[in-house]
Amino acid sequence: MTASDVLFRPLRIGAMELPNRIVMAPMTRSFAPGGVPGAANAAYYRRRAEGGVGLILSEGTVIDRPASRNDPGIPFFHGEAALAGWQGVIDAVHAGGGKMGPQLWHTGAVKSFLTEWDPGTPLESPSGLDAPGVARGKAMSDTDIADTIAAFAKAAGEAKRLGFDTIEIHGAHGYLIDQFFWAGTNLRSDRYGGATIGERSRFAAEVVAAIRAAVGPDFPIILRVSQWKQQEYTARLATTPTEMTDWLQPLVDAGVDVLHCSQRRFWEPEFPEIDGETGLNFAGWAKKLTGAKTISVGSVGLSGDFMAAFSGESSTTVGLDQLVERMERDEFDLVAVGRALISDPDWVNKVRQGDSESLRGFDAASLAELV
Repeated sequence: MTASDVLFRPLRIGAMELPNRIVMAPMTRSFAPGGVPGAANAAYYRRRAEGGVGLILSEGTVIDRPASRNDPGIPFFHGEAALAGWQGVIDAVHAGGGKMGPQLWHTGAVKSFLTEWDPGTPLESPSGLDAPGVARGKAMSDTDIADTIAAFAKAAGEAKRLGFDTIEIHGAHGYLIDQFFWAGTNLRSDRYGGATIGERSRFAAEVVAAIRAAVGPDFPIILRVSQWKQQEYTARLATTPTEMTDWLQPLVDAGVDVLHCSQRRFWEPEFPEIDGETGLNFAGWAKKLTGAKTISVGSVGLSGDFMAAFSGESSTTVGLDQLVERMERDEFDLVAVGRALISDPDWVNKVRQGDSESLRGFDAASLAELV
């Protein structure tokens, strides 16, 4: 027995059997020329499967909508060439002994902070806003919304057809779905707007329901959510447990199996005013309130948070004691690891073996290549 054994318990979610509780977090890499993943992408993910990751979630891959991506290196999850590329990825991951799901994405009106590239077609968002008071793109019509929901469902159906084990919907970090959640960017007066977070969850719930209809009852659906936005780190959609229930319960009722609860530092309590400085984190509260399985994430095994990586900041390794303690009390069900797996594909196997001495920190230079 080792201190980390709690991370290596198996877990069943719908038809998916996972060998451990460690998830590779979705991380935008922008190495898909023309939107098509190739052999290098397949090899990149296979190395992490061989390194012991229980579940790999792909980088964000966009649905079939105009201007659904904000960077020319982001892959598509539509079209014959891109889907053939993703077939190669999932086949490679399965050959490496892993499980994987694509993260299905629409960037909405958000501008990339890594490139000045423009998609050349009007951007779409709930109210034509990138951030509160910041106009960008156009407000989505009823037809735009219906077509976007259908595009998410079609992509999920393609993922199942290709042999992926699950899918994740990107509903966090200020992108399209999150822009519907956020009062500051959703000023709509129709059924997709509203004064409460429960009302503004309707679009996401309809996306989930359409995906559930497309993939059937046993195919796991993961939804990534966040309080914080890249446009405003201090933003909060739910300031009380009641508001969090109003936000997340309709999504679970619509068919979400797992809530991937993004926060910048996993050890920070979500409502310290209720349960103190050592209280439940975001994933802990989401699990308690909805009964869904949850994934926690946020600077696991590393100093510094992941947004700093984009400004060139590297990170050193830190211990996993706090993570193990929270996992031992079943605060959440899985934990997602990001940057540590970019610099060290064998991170999971090293943790399993108790080989902390050879764990590598995150080197920001690693972002410049796909290895």
